Amino acid sequence: MSVELPFAPVDTIIRRNADELRVSAGASEELARRIQQHGATLAVDAAERATADGRKTLMASDFGVEQIVDRQELELPVAPVDRIARIEIDDRYRVSMDARIALADILEDYADNVAAAAAKLARHADRRTIQAEDIQTYFELFE
Repeated sequence: MSVELPFAPVDTIIRRNADELRVSAGASEELARRIQQHGATLAVDAAERATADGRKTLMASDFGVEQIVDRQELELPVAPVDRIARIEIDDRYRVSMDARIALADILEDYADNVAAAAAKLARHADRRTIQAEDIQTYFELFE
């Protein structure tokens, strides 16, 4: 599976949680891949909710979001998030703009949590660079 999410915004999210630590390209790539997997899974669940309601359009509420943030506040771009949402669901579903923004917001919070934990793991390992192994270790420990 190719990664739909560009690495630059993911790198930015890691850096805002890294303080003085550096970020390896591998860490950004690994987190982008994990974000994509999580987003695809959330979209499948949202599609099931939409189907149960007799709809073919995913709405923000299908992702459990009632309050939509301003798109400009997000680091993750909406177009790749739309592609992520469609990875595991049928083409018969549409994804509303509010749902795309809601999913981007959820995924950005998810990325912030993982990045903050990866920074702690890198510090604990007495390294100055967050590496892909820190992201992987987070998932081994917490998922």
